[in-house]
Amino acid sequence: MEQMKILLVDDEERLLSTTKKLFEKLGIETRTATSGADALEVLTTYEAHVIFLDIKMPGMDGMETLQHIKKDYPLSEVIILTGHATMETAVEGLKLGALDYLIKPVSMKDFLGKAEEAFEKVTLQKKKIHSARMAESTGQGELR
Repeated sequence: MEQMKILLVDDEERLLSTTKKLFEKLGIETRTATSGADALEVLTTYEAHVIFLDIKMPGMDGMETLQHIKKDYPLSEVIILTGHATMETAVEGLKLGALDYLIKPVSMKDFLGKAEEAFEKVTLQKKKIHSARMAESTGQGELR
């Protein structure tokens, strides 16, 4: 079975380093990025299943980054991180394709719970795609 891969995107270095260490202690491969542009660069070579994405960052904000991720990496699930939660922000993020959101400060239990939920969804999507491709290649996907 494929191992979960996480990308943490936040301009708070301390949050990144602490959370990355905790995920890695649990055996979860984790990368970090300090901006939206950095996150998109990391994703060119790293297939993250779950992306925790801060909304308020200098330069490209989280909403713009989210739009790029969902367009270019549709199988990755994004969970918004915000320290400035408003219903408008949450609704906008969900409309743009985020799976859910977490309000900072976030406990490791909440990080892990959301990561596992998102990874299950990614795994299920990949299985459906694989099954559809197998049916197509064997001719079982054709209507009779």
